[in-house]
Amino acid sequence: MAEKDDYLIDILVDLGFVTPDKVAELRPEAQSAGVGLVDLMVANKLIRPADVTQAKAAHFGAEVVNLADIKIEDDVIAAVPRHIARKFRIVPIFKHEGSLTVAISDPSDLATIDSLGHLLRAEISIQVASEADIEAALSKYYAERGGGMSADPRLKEAMEELTREHVEIEAGAMQDGATVEADAPLIKLVNSMIVEAFKLRASDIHLEPMAKKFRLRYRIDGVLHEMKPPPKRLQPAIISRLKIQSNMSISEHRIPQDGRIQTQAGGKLIDLRVSCLPTNHGESIVMRILDKEGLRLGLAELGFFTDDQQTFERLIGLPDGILLVTGPTGSGKTTTLYSCLHFINRPDRKIITVEDPVEYLLAGINQVQVNEPVGLNFSAALRSILRQAPNVIMIGEIRDLETASIAINASLTGHLVFSTLHTNDAPSAVTRLIDIGVKPFLVASSTRALMAQRLVRKICKQCGAPKTPTEAELRALNLDSSNTQGANFLAGRGCANCSNTGYRGRFGIFEIFVIDDDSRKLIYEKVPSSVLRTRAREAGMRTLREDGIRKVLAGLTSPEEVIRATVGDVE
Repeated sequence: MAEKDDYLIDILVDLGFVTPDKVAELRPEAQSAGVGLVDLMVANKLIRPADVTQAKAAHFGAEVVNLADIKIEDDVIAAVPRHIARKFRIVPIFKHEGSLTVAISDPSDLATIDSLGHLLRAEISIQVASEADIEAALSKYYAERGGGMSADPRLKEAMEELTREHVEIEAGAMQDGATVEADAPLIKLVNSMIVEAFKLRASDIHLEPMAKKFRLRYRIDGVLHEMKPPPKRLQPAIISRLKIQSNMSISEHRIPQDGRIQTQAGGKLIDLRVSCLPTNHGESIVMRILDKEGLRLGLAELGFFTDDQQTFERLIGLPDGILLVTGPTGSGKTTTLYSCLHFINRPDRKIITVEDPVEYLLAGINQVQVNEPVGLNFSAALRSILRQAPNVIMIGEIRDLETASIAINASLTGHLVFSTLHTNDAPSAVTRLIDIGVKPFLVASSTRALMAQRLVRKICKQCGAPKTPTEAELRALNLDSSNTQGANFLAGRGCANCSNTGYRGRFGIFEIFVIDDDSRKLIYEKVPSSVLRTRAREAGMRTLREDGIRKVLAGLTSPEEVIRATVGDVE
């Protein structure tokens, strides 16, 4: 190590990363501690690991490559078997005819480079990457499945059993009633997919037919992770099995279908909402995992800080009026509404919901499932439930003028109404209601508050560590040294608890627009949403990005998460 240190130190000095005086000062300390001088300088943050990588590359005339910035093709990865890549700690980058370029952390390891040439029967060219980059790339491209997460043993066992037995189950066999013995490995495989997804806290399971593979992905904390796919030849059998479980027609392949599955996972009873969609290469299945026991979140768990929580608790405790939660699909609107109902659910209040579909069953609450084929749509259900004398009404979504009109009239006649709209920010909900035909004076008199929300990932508590944000991140968040005093910037390093992602769980960022008299006057005058937004800011509304910044400074999430979630929220 000492000899390597000598050549590296000379290059580091030549490149200006460290001064000769500092080298001379630290050399006795390194010798007395029995550690390499370069390692000591990295530990003391005098130089960065990237500087060492650049020095190694410069000495051997090789290029430095950032593996995170390039996409390596599947056929290139396939050129180096997993056991060779992991043994020699190398990552193939690209190949051309008889030559192969690989990334290696130590270009002085000529024995490894020579061995690779013999093992792979190719002319080897090298580029240099840091050890951390190579480790991340090995996890990404050579893990048992995508995302660097270890595959569930039962899922692997089920796939291996199917492969060993060469079980060829076509969709027709499933329709004719295949034998229990033939189906058993397939049933085990399908059940293992669901159990593994639940253990990994996935919200969705995606089974997508491709031209040459049957892709399996889990959505975890809002991000899709690709898993080891089931064999392509089992695609018809797996789809048929899931369609049977969810009470769909297995003979129908031309139109979309929906269904539900109830099963046990991790000792809990969970529901799966299943959607089947015909595509070019077969039917695509998406299963939304509905964990009933994980639903009852308090308002603090949703992500509210104390001041916003107090405001929101006051709003949902009002006797009448309408409160709208806005945001795109997947932003947590339904979870927020369910948490509101759970918060105000008392024996002296009658609560009725109209939903499409009813995702979770809540004790003590009357829930109505929309059924379009028999004429039970949102508006028809609303007209009926008003005769049930409820105190609180929750409407899954306001989609048309008739539903909006009934909801607003209900709010004006002594009912508290919760609902959702698809708008980008809170003030735009007013414009949306007026656009679908609601009179401005009705919107002004009925609306109590509008709340927009987004979901951001939460930094893992077990591996979160201090991290200095980049200048670009600070500029994007409009931060500088004057307003980051006492800030607690954190980033997850990746561990088993978070499956090496650095994040575990999600929470909301919010903008709450409380309608006051001045705002009602502007709504009545039908002003543009930009004017209404200015008024909301004057009245104290924090934007989504501003609320996100507060949570970045508190060390709850990262700057890149807030920037991603609020990319359109720039003043």
